[in-house]
Amino acid sequence: MVHHPVRALRNGPAAATVATRHLLRSTGHVTGVPQPWLRRPAYQDALAAYRAGDLRRALELARSAGATGRLLARLVAGEIALLEEPAPGAPTRPAAAPDGPDRVLHLVTNALPETVAGYTVRTQGIAAAQLAAGHDVHVLSRLGFPVNRGRLEAARTATVDGVPYHRSVPLRLPLRADVALRSDVEHASRLVRRLQPTVLHAHSNHVNAQVGLALRHRFGIPLVYEVRGFLEETWLSRTGGSPESDFYRLTRQAETRAMQAADAVVTLSESMREAIIGRGVPAERVHLVPNCVDSSWLDAPAVDPDLAGPFTVGLGSTLNAYEGVDVLIEAVALLREQDTDVRLVVLGSGPAAADLAELARSRGLGDAARFTGRVGRDELMAAYRGLDVFCLPRRDLPVTRLVPPIKPVEAMAMGIPVVASDLPPLRELLVGGGAEDRGLLVRPDDPEALAAAVSTLTDAALRRRLGYAGRHWVRETRSWAAAATTYDAIYHELHLAHRGETA
Repeated sequence: MVHHPVRALRNGPAAATVATRHLLRSTGHVTGVPQPWLRRPAYQDALAAYRAGDLRRALELARSAGATGRLLARLVAGEIALLEEPAPGAPTRPAAAPDGPDRVLHLVTNALPETVAGYTVRTQGIAAAQLAAGHDVHVLSRLGFPVNRGRLEAARTATVDGVPYHRSVPLRLPLRADVALRSDVEHASRLVRRLQPTVLHAHSNHVNAQVGLALRHRFGIPLVYEVRGFLEETWLSRTGGSPESDFYRLTRQAETRAMQAADAVVTLSESMREAIIGRGVPAERVHLVPNCVDSSWLDAPAVDPDLAGPFTVGLGSTLNAYEGVDVLIEAVALLREQDTDVRLVVLGSGPAAADLAELARSRGLGDAARFTGRVGRDELMAAYRGLDVFCLPRRDLPVTRLVPPIKPVEAMAMGIPVVASDLPPLRELLVGGGAEDRGLLVRPDDPEALAAAVSTLTDAALRRRLGYAGRHWVRETRSWAAAATTYDAIYHELHLAHRGETA
């Protein structure tokens, strides 16, 4: 590994702002060091309100907390201002439509190679497919990334399989989110002037869309907003907060404004599309581009159900509570109590990882359960080869009723049968659509139902049939090359509309 002390030194002031943000949001300890001045009751009351999403109450309490609350008050005031930011108006001038291939600038939160997750894998899949189709494709991550992820030595650019990634890392990062937005727009504007893209393609969340809308206003370039999730619902599922809180309501409003203002909206599932239309976005402007896989998944040999080895179930995921991995652990424990020799492999890391490992120990799984932590793509593909069944036991929550994950599509591409909670976006993956059923659906939050479904898949013939159906369906309908063709059509419509023409 090559170290770059000059880069680390250059990025140090920006990292200091990131550290300040973490310090202000902490419970009084940062990296194990007590912070007694943050433990005063007035400050902790403000912090509790902030974490509950009661932003205006948090601002009021922070302002009354004396010197210790001033920075927190600035932080909260900036978040409120960001969430209330009005969408910019119409473009100041129309940009010329391209005569040849598009030059696309994707605006994202985080990116490869520093962050490996479903979000970044989708970005790379889209960009690489567009590049292969002959377009000039660039990706710009949000202001501060990847320094805000602890990568102080990061360069200003990176290239992943031919796709150029650009980073906006100023000398100093603003503490306030609304000021950071304006700085983000200025840094992005410099790149736009240099690249002269023909399409702006912002991806969740609304902050990236706000940057895109400001660039559209300034340069006249059409904007696609790709809604990959609903930030307020994800926050609700992770924190147990209230839909009546400031954060939930203001975030929902900010997301809705961005959807309504964009020239076109793309989303991942029919349930998400219906939800977006329900927010007042015209149906003809809302397009579906589901999660896909690149050719490497389909070119790899399918998993052979007849290979000898212990019967193994598992999943790859960011380990959040709403993924329901605890339900899978309970199901595996039930099967082992019924003398079914089943093993469990959990690939990935996340907030719930430690609690899940402890649950597996308490249920007596011992060596029958393996938690790998974060793995790279090559390791992930190799680990999938050891699975007989991919399980997706998501809990029944608003966010899981809307947003589909990418990992089961990858598993299906390798011919691995999937058992999933019976939720709308997962039903879209496994049932119907003019094809044979491609997996099994079970009641969410029900270890017994999950155990029964897994038990039926000890039958290698059934695993082979479902695995073949899933792999065939992914090959026919879920390639990034096909998705790139859909994006081409969306961009073409936008360029025609820009010129006042019709398709």
